Amino acid sequence: MSRPLRHPLVRLPMLALLAALLPAGAVARGEGLPGPVAAEVLEVVDGDTLSVRVKVWLDQELQTRVRLDGIDTPEIRGKCEREKEMARAAHEMLRRLVQRDRSRVLLRDVDYDKYGGRVRARVLLPDGTDVAETLIGAGYARPYSGGARAGWCEVAQRP
Repeated sequence: MSRPLRHPLVRLPMLALLAALLPAGAVARGEGLPGPVAAEVLEVVDGDTLSVRVKVWLDQELQTRVRLDGIDTPEIRGKCEREKEMARAAHEMLRRLVQRDRSRVLLRDVDYDKYGGRVRARVLLPDGTDVAETLIGAGYARPYSGGARAGWCEVAQRP
């Protein structure tokens, strides 16, 4: 029984195709995917997380959750009622943003998130608008670069 994939003449074209599809050295160094990767938004999970479908190959799609990199939004299960209200408002703003362009977005700088089951990425609208920057500018999110997050109840209670 022959093993055609082990034959060097068959492996070389396959390896060349794989190398052409991936960023140079990304897999070897364990880095994320620079993108852009086109995605269809299936659901807005909360103010900083989307569920998306990405076409990864001919007739091959992947569904995953994407956390918007670089921001923190209030939590739906927040510590105070004001935080919960702010979380619902952030969720609605994100939903309106992604629906503007028929739920199409571009993912850049895709990497693993610290929590399993999702990735972290910069999310752009098709016109290049950075969704995280838009949420920050509109007051629905604040910059976040990891580490301990500040509470939203203290912020929400300021005059």
